[in-house]
Amino acid sequence: MAASQRVRSFSVKSWENRDSEEEERDRETMFQAFHGTARERTVLQRLILIARLPRDLADGTALGAHYENLIFQLNKQYIWDHMTGLLLIYPSCLLHIIESSRDALVSVLKDLKDVQLQTDCALLETPKIVFMAHDPQSRMFQQWSYKALDADQVAGDPRAKGLEEEEESTESLVCSVLSALRNLGEQLKISQKALPGSVLDETPELIVSQEVLEKLLARDELQSPQLYLQMYNSPLNISMDFGQVIRSSCLTTV
Repeated sequence: MAASQRVRSFSVKSWENRDSEEEERDRETMFQAFHGTARERTVLQRLILIARLPRDLADGTALGAHYENLIFQLNKQYIWDHMTGLLLIYPSCLLHIIESSRDALVSVLKDLKDVQLQTDCALLETPKIVFMAHDPQSRMFQQWSYKALDADQVAGDPRAKGLEEEEESTESLVCSVLSALRNLGEQLKISQKALPGSVLDETPELIVSQEVLEKLLARDELQSPQLYLQMYNSPLNISMDFGQVIRSSCLTTV
């Protein structure tokens, strides 16, 4: 009788201990799942934008301050999606590279749309999306920064003349931008400097050609932020006959 009580007591304690251990494991798993989900949601993407500057824009101070404040606010909003990148302000246009999650980059595009609608104090004109990289292997920049370039830094680029004579396709122009940014990224790793502005001051040949950017701004093949957001927000058409999922906005372009 005593033996059976000991067995029953041991069994009850074993179940209680097991329940307690499973509960502890469940709590730990939920905690890890929360952070794991956050990490999985933060898939790195790289967005490359270009835009014209208004003729009456005195300098890039207001534009740089606008994006500096925007990036600061978005870094507070998307605490898991830290934003890095580089904004280069040319005399006639800009080049903006931003690295973060898709949601954060969409917020940048929405802000760009709002900025265009402010006709009384427009900061940008005819923005275009040059390239979007999904899940790149690593970040190119350690933090976000901007740099205003003067005319001397962007004038007389021999690469632009070569492109004008031999390479006029949109694909070759985009590849020229990507190649220049890749060289800049490699130089940043070698120099181990946090801000790329100092690297560009020392090696101005790494600056993406302003002439190339102006040519890309004239190309209709490049997508505008408005069109991208329209496709991003469009509902999905699910075809039950063929089992295909197609964005409705894509149907009009086929």
